[in-house]
Amino acid sequence: MEQSKNNYAFIDSQNLNLAIRDQGWKLDSRRFRKYLEDKYGVSKAFIFIGYIPTNQSLYTSLQEYGYILIFKPTLSLPDGNVKGNIDAELVLHTMIEFPNYDKAVIVTGDGDFHCLVEYLKKQNKLKKLIVPDRNKFSSLLRKFAPDLAFMNDLKGKLEYKQ
Repeated sequence: MEQSKNNYAFIDSQNLNLAIRDQGWKLDSRRFRKYLEDKYGVSKAFIFIGYIPTNQSLYTSLQEYGYILIFKPTLSLPDGNVKGNIDAELVLHTMIEFPNYDKAVIVTGDGDFHCLVEYLKKQNKLKKLIVPDRNKFSSLLRKFAPDLAFMNDLKGKLEYKQ
């Protein structure tokens, strides 16, 4: 069990959920929050998510599980998909909270966060970079190999079961 309990998680929800679903399973968000607390000493978990009014019950559940939700307005694309790029919000909030946490846990496989991870590492503030899928993540993040953890083998522990 983790000694320090003043670590914060910053979670790219879209990257996390799409990567887990691509592996054929669905993440149990309640169990994932507990896992972050137990394994990495995460006292606050920020989840960055596009806001869609019809998903209110999801947002309520995530808050009940202990996540702090940071919303991004979404855009409806011509193909019918919805886009809510949270990259700037995740970086900004990681830096706003910088003096408040001992270490950061970043959850993403997106190479757009390379500079953030690199900065946290240089400042000795990176606890772990959790990549949802070891088979599909940005090669820009490979240089952080000692700090990487992958979720592929956590299906038994974190899969949502109805």
